Amino acid sequence: MSTPTPPAPASTSPWRGEHRIVTAGLVALATLSAFEALAVSTAMPTVAEALDGFSLYAMAFAAPIASSVVGMTIAGRWSDRRGPGPALVWGVVAFVVGVVVAGLAQSMPMLVAGRVVQGVGSGLEIVAMYVVVARAYPALVRPRVFAAFAAAWVVPGIVGPFIAGLVVEHLGWRWVFLSVPALAVLALLAVRPALRGLGPVPSTAASTATGRRAPGNLAPLSVLTAVAVLALHHGGQQPGGSAVVWVVLAAVGLAVGLPPLLPVGTLRARRGLPTAILLRGLLSAAFFGAEVFLPLLLQTRHGLSPSAAGAVLTFAAVTWSLGSWVRGRAVTVPDTVFLGGGALVMGVGIVVVALLISPSVPVAVGYAGWALAGFGIGVAMPTTSILTLQLSPPAEQGANSSALQTMDAVASATTLALGGTLFTMLGGTAADSAFLAGFAVAAGISLVAMLLAGRVQTGARSSRIRGVEHGAEGVVATDDLG
Repeated sequence: MSTPTPPAPASTSPWRGEHRIVTAGLVALATLSAFEALAVSTAMPTVAEALDGFSLYAMAFAAPIASSVVGMTIAGRWSDRRGPGPALVWGVVAFVVGVVVAGLAQSMPMLVAGRVVQGVGSGLEIVAMYVVVARAYPALVRPRVFAAFAAAWVVPGIVGPFIAGLVVEHLGWRWVFLSVPALAVLALLAVRPALRGLGPVPSTAASTATGRRAPGNLAPLSVLTAVAVLALHHGGQQPGGSAVVWVVLAAVGLAVGLPPLLPVGTLRARRGLPTAILLRGLLSAAFFGAEVFLPLLLQTRHGLSPSAAGAVLTFAAVTWSLGSWVRGRAVTVPDTVFLGGGALVMGVGIVVVALLISPSVPVAVGYAGWALAGFGIGVAMPTTSILTLQLSPPAEQGANSSALQTMDAVASATTLALGGTLFTMLGGTAADSAFLAGFAVAAGISLVAMLLAGRVQTGARSSRIRGVEHGAEGVVATDDLG
């Protein structure tokens, strides 16, 4: 006998009724993460100079990305077994400990160690936040929650680097890190009341419908994957044959460690959830694989100052949020349209940006192209989040959210490492071919994502949300899930 289905919510706004406080807390955590990421990027040149650590400059950015995979894996299992509360609390604790260690660092290795701890905390935190969204909000409200997460990056994207610069100049770089803990604790306190009722799902809701491997102990494999990502970054900075050895070792580590962390068939684009998770990685890899070269291109080919070149990133932050806003309200449009169309628009934007390799192309063209790319990923990226929760049995929402974030982190880190290696091999800033190769790889990944978008469908019909859930078990009724 099926569980009675409650009516769809009267409002799809996450800022009304009982959702208001938890939404505020989740958005506060997302905003804090955005400020921290942008502020650290702004402050890191000063940090490296003060600690005489330019040799570990790239590792300071790669370390938290890699270690976040460990946190994501732990959080997935933890959230499914005990609910998202413990993972979220300990994620914030680890994040705070990491930034404090970094802020008090007396050497660059100590700072990198703090960033490793911070990355584990970030991984715990982001997966737990996704499970909170799955458990606390009706299906029709979730797109607007993810839109709010995207919007949380707009203000930090506009003012974050400027504020961080003022802090570095007037208070010192350490306060870029040490100002974070108090804000993190306040955000966590706002979320905690909503966590009390979000325990593990009943055992009767357990399912193997997504075809996941037997869980086992995935923590060692997540560590192997994280080490492989770091090895890939390190290898890209080595000369000649040494680079080849590091890259081969990293590839073997990824081949062994990564697949068990994902649903079966993810790397083969198996229909349904596996493709949705794969697309998350492809979209992220394409966007950030292009973004890393853009400010450098504007400075070296068009003579822009660092601040003027960095302003282009703000355009994408705004249009990304706009795209997520559109996605959050157009709930009757098929997911494949958002995924395929978003990937196509992003790819076109990357191609337009690549025109800036020629100094004769106006800078405004590049700004417009990157704004277009931001809108494309803005409509596509939250769609992968929505689909992951929609296609996951309640007992696997944590594990599949973990897989989604792991795919995102590993794909981005791998593309950045390989793109950086290719850029250096082709002559760096002095060679047009180096920039062209970087943008071509990103555009090619966008094309692959567009071609795979239709495979998120598990049947002949689109996976539009019908707007109903089974109350106790949280099973979303969709065209595909029936």
